[in-house]
Amino acid sequence: MTGTGRTGGGLLVAGTTSDAGKSVVTAGICRWLVRQGVKVAPFKGQNMSLNSFVTREGAEIGRAQAMQAQAARVEPSALMNPVLLKPGSDRSSQVVLMGRPVGELSARGYHGGRQEALLSTVLECLEELRGTYDAVICEGAGSPAEINLRRTDIVNMGIARAARLPVLVVGDIDRGGVFASFFGTTALLSAADQELIAGYLVNKFRGDVTLLEPGLEMLHGLTGRHTYGVLPFAHGLGIDEEDGLRVSLRGAVRESAVAPPVGEDVLRVAVCAVPLMSNFTDVDALAAEPGVVVRFVDRAEELVDADLVIVPGTRGTVKALAWLRERGLADALLRRAAEGRPVLGICGGFQALGERIDDEIESRAGTVDGLGLLPVRVRFAKDKTLARPVGKALGERVEGYEIHHGVAEVLGGETFLDGCRVGSVWGTHWHGSLESDGFRRAFLREVAAAAGRRFVPAPDTSFGALREEQLDRLGDLIEEHADTDALLRLIESGAPPELPFLPPGAP
Repeated sequence: MTGTGRTGGGLLVAGTTSDAGKSVVTAGICRWLVRQGVKVAPFKGQNMSLNSFVTREGAEIGRAQAMQAQAARVEPSALMNPVLLKPGSDRSSQVVLMGRPVGELSARGYHGGRQEALLSTVLECLEELRGTYDAVICEGAGSPAEINLRRTDIVNMGIARAARLPVLVVGDIDRGGVFASFFGTTALLSAADQELIAGYLVNKFRGDVTLLEPGLEMLHGLTGRHTYGVLPFAHGLGIDEEDGLRVSLRGAVRESAVAPPVGEDVLRVAVCAVPLMSNFTDVDALAAEPGVVVRFVDRAEELVDADLVIVPGTRGTVKALAWLRERGLADALLRRAAEGRPVLGICGGFQALGERIDDEIESRAGTVDGLGLLPVRVRFAKDKTLARPVGKALGERVEGYEIHHGVAEVLGGETFLDGCRVGSVWGTHWHGSLESDGFRRAFLREVAAAAGRRFVPAPDTSFGALREEQLDRLGDLIEEHADTDALLRLIESGAPPELPFLPPGAP
């Protein structure tokens, strides 16, 4: 396959559970393959995520797929994530098809017929990618053994069967029960589905791998399937998550070690963990800065010692406003602004800081008062703004991306990107702006001055370089701890023939 121009190779990375490591393993395989000279692309037929991204053609896709595309060193496109579900409540989601919203559906309505109807679109996108790339590494969702959803499945065994993809099942051994999970996942599938379960990959193993080998041999004896690798537990790894906030509200954003501060002081950042929080990875670039400590908070008292408070994006601006008020966070934000202490609102957070919101689209709540910290009035439009703007702020070039129904009318203040600034309160719809290194440093200098901190941004932190380093580490994990020769055969030739059936099979 390496550099030969052969097309059509593929693999589905499934998991025994959500958060087993499918996204990370998919990215790692993509980075490993592209380093071998293989032209590779990621794919996820259906994604449920509030953490999304805008491609250069203006399509909205899951941010995990955008990062997997970066791992593969290709430009992300809507083909890589044709169906994106953005939850608006426990019972309904906005359906984004080929990068564009097409309506809201309840879970029952989606699984009751609409999902199955989308299978042809998903398969057409997959086939187009397979016709263009040497290999397509597909990511599943949840578990392939969700037997209540198998009939309408378009992301796990549904596409594996239709496209004859071999399936690698990832299990998180750090949770315990990984052998039972591998066996049970396989044994709950139909005979036709089991034919494609090629084998397993153990993720997040701690300790001496030789202690695991007897279990792997027994698993092979029980299932007739190969274990393609044992990946060690590694701190600070991961790509932009999709299923939810994978950090404690009172923990660090990332587990990786951060260099000591350049100046005399650290800078403390508190991020309000609003309901339906979207694109929480906006703060990752801050967390990568030496001397910046980032926490997600849900109590007013946690804002007291913060040098900067961020109100992040949300799929429910009106709901987030009510939450801020109920928890006393709104009053704390008002006090901060009155004292000249820094506050930044991003997207839905920007809208919440304004004077008024007219919403007949997202919450259908009508006119709602905002916090009144910025001279901005927001009207929710039916059409969603999806854009990749480039601009200048604080004397520095800034790139970002926009994903919002709210249209902001800015009535005063200093211009700040597409929003405004009043004193120490800033607001913008632009996600990702803090990834622009020069702008981030300039913004942090402003924050430090307003907060009275002797904090100095590091002069050489490159968020793009740090992300590349992380993706290379994922590729290293696959190269060093997986059976790469067997993986290549699997991707090129499909599942091994005559894999044994494990009873009882699908009910």
